[in-house]
Order: sequence, then C-alpha cells, then structure tokens
Amino acid sequence: MDEIIPLKTDALKILLPLLILLAGLLLYLFSNTAIKRTARKVRESVRDILVPVELVQVPFRMLFFLLVFSFLNPHLPFPETVSGVVAHGLRILIICAVAWFLIRLLCVIGKVILGRYELGHEDNLEARRVATHVEVIRKILNVLIILLAVSVVLMSFEAVRQVGISLLASAGVAGIIIGFAAQKSIATLIAGIQLAVTQPIRIDDVVIVENEWGRIEEITLTYVVVRIWDQRRLIVPVNHFLEKPFQNWTRTSADLIGSVHLYVDYSVSIEALRQELQRIVAETSLWDKRLAQLQVTSVTEKTMELRALVSAENSSDAWDLRCLVREKLLDFLQKSYPGSLPKTRVEGME
Repeated sequence: MDEIIPLKTDALKILLPLLILLAGLLLYLFSNTAIKRTARKVRESVRDILVPVELVQVPFRMLFFLLVFSFLNPHLPFPETVSGVVAHGLRILIICAVAWFLIRLLCVIGKVILGRYELGHEDNLEARRVATHVEVIRKILNVLIILLAVSVVLMSFEAVRQVGISLLASAGVAGIIIGFAAQKSIATLIAGIQLAVTQPIRIDDVVIVENEWGRIEEITLTYVVVRIWDQRRLIVPVNHFLEKPFQNWTRTSADLIGSVHLYVDYSVSIEALRQELQRIVAETSLWDKRLAQLQVTSVTEKTMELRALVSAENSSDAWDLRCLVREKLLDFLQKSYPGSLPKTRVEGME
C-alpha cells in the first residue's frame, strides 16, 4: 500500500502538466476559431481591416502560451532556484505581452472606428474630426500602457523596489528639479493634448503654415506632419498651432472661393470679359456653380485692376480653376484685344 501512493504521486506529476498543456491548447484553438468567426460576420469593409486578424493574433498567441507555461512551471521537475528564476522571467514576459496586446487592440479598435468614415470623400469634416480624436487618444493610451508596463516590470525586481522606496524621501526635491528641467517638454505634451481637444486642425485639413500649402498628415503629442503639395513633409511643433496664426482652408467646410487678378488697359470691354468668364466656368467640372463674377477693383493712371471670383468644392479644385480662368482670360485678351496689355502713354506737345 505504501508503494502504491508514491507511484500515484509520480503519475500525477507527469499527467498534470500534460493535462494543463492539453487544456490550454484546446482553449487556444477554441478562442482562435471564435475570433475568426466573429471577423467573418463583420461587414466587408471592416473585415478587410481585421483579416487575417494578425494585429491581435500574434500578441494573443504569445500571451496565451506564456500563461499556459506559467501554470506548467510549478509542476515541472526544475530545482527551486531555477523554477523561481523561470517564474520571474515569465511574469516579465507576460507583462510585456499584455502591453503589446493592448497596443495592438487599440490599433484595431481605431481602424474599425475609422472604417465607418470616408476620409477620401469631399465633405469629410466629420471623418477628419473623428480621425484626429482617435489617433491622438490612441497615442496617449499607448504611452500610458508602455509607462505602466515598464513600471510594473521594474517593481518586480526587489532591488529596484528598495531603491524606489529609499528615493521617496527626496521625491519632493527631485520633483522640483525634474519639473524645471522638463518644463518645456511637459508644456509641449500639454499643448498636444490641448490641440486634440480644441482641434484647430484635423487630419487631412488644408493649411498654410510657414508660407507652405499642404495637408495635415499626422498629429502627435509633440509635432504635426504637414504634407506639402510637392510631396515634402513639414514637421511643425504643436505649439506653433496654438501660439502663431496660420490659415486653415477646411476648418468648417471644404468649399472655397478663389480669386484671379488681371491688369489691363482701359480699352478692354468689361462686359465682354464677364461673358467670357461665364463661358469658361460653364465648360469645366471644377466649378461648383456657386459663384463666378468679374469686378473692377482698382484703377490707376495706367491700368485697370480686374478681379475674377470663382468657387469650387475643395482647395485642389479651387487652385486648378484659378489657373484655368487666368489662362483662358489671357488667351481671350490676346485674341480679342491684342492691345489690351498695360501701356505707358507718351503724348507729344504740338
């Protein structure tokens, strides 16, 4: 009878890890299948974002197997010291895997939310507002997750914990020193949060910054990336958009009014130019049919200043329409009024 009990104990030590491993494997297969079935039920546009769900599957697999191995560790035939080191290493890896999984999960959630909006649409004000909120909030949460994970990992070391406790006595002085040293960085981070809340700019806004025309491509907590018309990237600190004036052409709507200035001689027929302007805009799809007018805005002793106002649905169309109107009006003047360019008159005395 005494010999049977040790045999049962040895058999249990062998079977228990195998049962834990088998149960973990079955649970993983069930969870993986459930995720894929859920993804298939989602509408096509969102499923394209999730399939093959690798954004969350890779950290999910790592976390799952680490948890299974942590359950197995006490039942494996390791010496106590080795088992303790392995357990500590597993705790660190699990913390890192959880942080990785949460960061990837936030990324997927953000993509699912943005999948309900069309940033490429002409009237995309609401989509740009949501995209800005989602991107900035995701980056803030990513920073918090990383800081929390690093803190928990460091606190898992006894030596580091003791050092932290000993430093608490001088935390007040250290806090003041760090505050003075990092006040500019902290102010920049606060400005980034303020930019996300007040939203003077949004993702895909058309702006003029530092005399450069471009679109807002990325907004972070410390800087903003502006994609300039010639594919260059202008990196602007977030403080610039809170402290200095800039132009936002799509703050409330995308439609714009463009102007074209011409300087012509007094002999030109204004009414003929008005009719030509109406003909030009009527033949192009760039015009949104809201506004097309020609006015004499100034006169000098030598020329007349004419201003043509035309409207378009967005800034790109407005720019192309202005160029088209300028070229067509000049061509009309050259053909119909060849002597209409500004002149300097010299009259002789009899």
